[in-house]
Amino acid sequence: QVQLVESGGGTVHVGESLRLTCTCTGMSGFVFTQQRVGWYRRAPGKEREMVATNGIGSETRYVGSVKGRFTLSRDDVRNTLYLQMNNLTSEDTALYFCSLGTSWGQGTQVTVSA
Repeated sequence: QVQLVESGGGTVHVGESLRLTCTCTGMSGFVFTQQRVGWYRRAPGKEREMVATNGIGSETRYVGSVKGRFTLSRDDVRNTLYLQMNNLTSEDTALYFCSLGTSWGQGTQVTVSA
């Protein structure tokens, strides 16, 4: 059974950085490399939105508000996804989820305070 566990969230001040990690278990490394991956977030009172996604053989896509600040990366040896978030703003406050294929994690909270 595939399980995704996010970590790395927390409370930071505007302008600071965080790196989120998503550890994937229950699948072989080969299967991991064949999956579309992504990070999503849901801010209070808002719908879930895509933050960054990466498919096999395609470029990573980012929502406009994070372009140039966030970077999605993947370690295909450790079956792990990362989201490096720099220059955070209060608008980035949300519950962040990782996805792998059709599987989802439980989320990790990111709070950015002034």
